[in-house]
Amino acid sequence: MRRTAVALTLLAALSCGSFAGSQAVSAASASAGGGGGGGGRGTNILVVGIDSRAGLSAAEKRRLHVGGKGCNCTDVMMLVHLSQNRRRASIVSIPRDSYVEYAATPATAAAPARRGKINGAFALGGGPLTVATVEKATGLHIDHYLETGFTGFEQTVDNLGGATVCTDRPLKDENSGLDIGAGRHLADGNRALRYVRARHVNLRPGDLGRVRRQQRVVNDLLARLAAEGALAGPISTARTVRTLLKTVRTDDRTGLDDLVRIGWALGRLRADRTEFATVPIRLFDHRVPGVGSTLVWDEARSAALWAALGADRPITGDTRIQPVAQNPAPADPARIAVRVDDAEVAAALRGNGFVVTDTSATAPAVRPSGPPVIRYATGQEDDAATVAAALPGSRPQVDPELDAVVEVTVGARPVQVRTVTFDRNVADGAPVTADRLRCAEAPAAAGAARPGSAAEPSGRR
Repeated sequence: MRRTAVALTLLAALSCGSFAGSQAVSAASASAGGGGGGGGRGTNILVVGIDSRAGLSAAEKRRLHVGGKGCNCTDVMMLVHLSQNRRRASIVSIPRDSYVEYAATPATAAAPARRGKINGAFALGGGPLTVATVEKATGLHIDHYLETGFTGFEQTVDNLGGATVCTDRPLKDENSGLDIGAGRHLADGNRALRYVRARHVNLRPGDLGRVRRQQRVVNDLLARLAAEGALAGPISTARTVRTLLKTVRTDDRTGLDDLVRIGWALGRLRADRTEFATVPIRLFDHRVPGVGSTLVWDEARSAALWAALGADRPITGDTRIQPVAQNPAPADPARIAVRVDDAEVAAALRGNGFVVTDTSATAPAVRPSGPPVIRYATGQEDDAATVAAALPGSRPQVDPELDAVVEVTVGARPVQVRTVTFDRNVADGAPVTADRLRCAEAPAAAGAARPGSAAEPSGRR
């Protein structure tokens, strides 16, 4: 009874909203409202979570750490494409602040097209306008629509006995209440909700980092379902679908039989046949009067993404969606402070976008033999790797005594400085198969700890 409540809710439930006030939605009527539908191959499911506090008591808001003001808009949006042969699933996250043109409604058909954040479509026209706007923005036809909220996610995770969350560094976010240490943890529904909602973490703040964490939780929940045989057949899947429908609302074209077919198909997929991605972004802070800070899709790359899904092709390995940089960097040079004891190398790194302090005035008269040495503090691995990409042949060395500045000591060997390419889409949203996205550490022994206790690092507030 607690199985497929993830095969689809797993996606939707990464939501941020109260289920109160949700409404059934007709995909057919949504398309008629201006969506860019058009058949296509495979099955497309739009899964959303609503940012609304309606119906939540003060105690529930405190428990869920959602005391802020809701916007009655979609806070999480995932488009799930199940291939025609049911042998591949592509799960694409659409960031809530994506700047798009809304679909028309009968009331606005004669008015000029309105633009705004994609999450605002729900506030303007509920599920139907959300579906129609996604169809217009992607050119894909949405076959099924699912909607859930805060409590739906929490209950689903608790019913499954917890969710795996992982991070290679401690993560804190005052807004969501997230506070976990590095490593792999088993979290209950409440703490998993904090993990997937956090937008102001100390590492890669913003929507893309949050979306990747959501995808990782979805991935690990799917893996657990497969390992438990939860979706092994139509009977067991049907039992779980009934549990799903307690916390998730569907459109009027999505019945029990549809969810059983979808859940059963997802349960039989291999990890290397399940793909996760985020819509490629070109502008990460596009300011629009009256709208605020928005995300603008990369036109060519996002078009290639939707074209691949429309043609029922894989999205991983497609260089039109994710070009391969000549010298990729894992971190943004503009956010990396570097001290360099050679004036020429300092100038070249500065020209490459790094924040450089030239310390050549105090450099030794006789250079040490060998290549440049890059010293960095624990936790600055990505920064050091980015500097190393710019200085091929250099030797990175961790130094726990250092601060957040990376230090470069140039040796006697001639130094070549190469241009690096940082692509935030690669760092936080590149198409990847489930076997590569999964939390790397081995899970704790069964029964080692209860959800919520294993998830809590020592010293948690």
